[in-house]
Amino acid sequence: MNFPLKNNIEDNPKLQEKKPKQALNAYVLMFIIIAAATVLTYIVPAGKYARIEEGGRTIIDPSKFEFVESTPVGLLQMFKSFHEGMVNGAPIIMFVLLFGGALGIMQATGSIDELIKFTVEKFGARKKLIVPIMVLLFSLLGTLIGSAEDSLVYIAIIVPMTIAIGFDAITGFAIVFLGVIGAGFTAGITNPFTIGVAQTIAELPMYSGIGLRVGIYATFYLLTVFFILRHVNRIEKNPEMAEYGRFQPTKNTVVMTGYKMNKRHSLSLFVLLFCFIALIYGVIELGWYISEIAAVFLLGAIIMAIIGRISANEVANSFIRGCSDMISGAMIIGIANTILVVLTAGGLLDSILYYTSTLIGNLPPTITAIGIAISNFFIHFIVPSGSGHASLVMPIMSPLADLVGVTRQTTVLATIMGAGVSNLIIPTGGVLLAGLGMMGIPYSKWVKWVFPYVIIQFAIIIVFLIIAQAVQYGPF
Repeated sequence: MNFPLKNNIEDNPKLQEKKPKQALNAYVLMFIIIAAATVLTYIVPAGKYARIEEGGRTIIDPSKFEFVESTPVGLLQMFKSFHEGMVNGAPIIMFVLLFGGALGIMQATGSIDELIKFTVEKFGARKKLIVPIMVLLFSLLGTLIGSAEDSLVYIAIIVPMTIAIGFDAITGFAIVFLGVIGAGFTAGITNPFTIGVAQTIAELPMYSGIGLRVGIYATFYLLTVFFILRHVNRIEKNPEMAEYGRFQPTKNTVVMTGYKMNKRHSLSLFVLLFCFIALIYGVIELGWYISEIAAVFLLGAIIMAIIGRISANEVANSFIRGCSDMISGAMIIGIANTILVVLTAGGLLDSILYYTSTLIGNLPPTITAIGIAISNFFIHFIVPSGSGHASLVMPIMSPLADLVGVTRQTTVLATIMGAGVSNLIIPTGGVLLAGLGMMGIPYSKWVKWVFPYVIIQFAIIIVFLIIAQAVQYGPF
């Protein structure tokens, strides 16, 4: 089974007739945001919080803020920021390219195509079971160990699989992304990058208050499964609504019976499974990050090539093809970092935090808790890193909570969930745009599709924040 990376519509007359509206290119959108941020450096006063060293890390002193001389970003400096953003985003950019190369080698062995055929046959009429099972798996990775960047690995495999069983690209993308981020990362039961960092700065016991977060996770999980299955039911009734991106259905996309893998492919897939097991163990026990993850999959790909008797030249050519398929998604990560470069150069990051804390600091406690979530939703647009966001805002939010009668635990919850739901639509989110770019799904189409989910999820967050404030969610 072959899923070409370029649109292949000769087998689908409906796709030939359909002429979709041209979506706004993600690069155009990012350039508009960068230009707007540059203009804001001439309008918004620059400000600066004092920084202090505490526990080996640099944090903000919320009691010491001052406006400083503005440093507006000029036209040349704005364009210079593109290079700086690429440099800052280089670790994740290279991870995406290396994984793309490894995936290209894996695909050359034919093992992934065989896995897709196997899945098509085994699930058959019960294919909808894939949704709750896969969402559970990916959401646990997000909520327990803070998976994020590595979701790109799963997206590249799950999307063609969901198309093969009769769904579409958005279904596969949503299973992974809404699972990892929407249900998992946002609830953050034991996410070390969000809850762990935020509770440490707020001086709360590590992973305290876990009971309520488990309830939030369960609610998000059910919402995610329901939302995706609703989409699946709709495209079954109206196939023209399906979005295939780079992976168009072909005549080979059929349900087979009596299918069996050969031993070579089976052994290769065991190597791939071992890569995933090593990834999970390494992240949890050994503190692995993207360099180690890329190394594991590159090594696994070469072993699969040896098992599949792929020549050295074909391995190299497949690696290059895999990298080229990821270029669009990888480059957008650097462009997203450019926004942060511009705002930092213009001295606006601390000013935005100051105005936000001033705005929500005089509200009733319950409204303040909700305001913290809303403000962090928007702050996350300019600081899209989970741990970076928590490190930046918690030194301000913690004393603010003490002043207005909101428990610190509730403040942590509001901060993490507000930022978490923002990950689903922020155009500065490198992982989101990289995944969409890899699969050829327009950003505007994704935002339109996921927006109802975002609204419902935020309504759920508000309910849980009201409950948290009512019970004085603690220990303090």
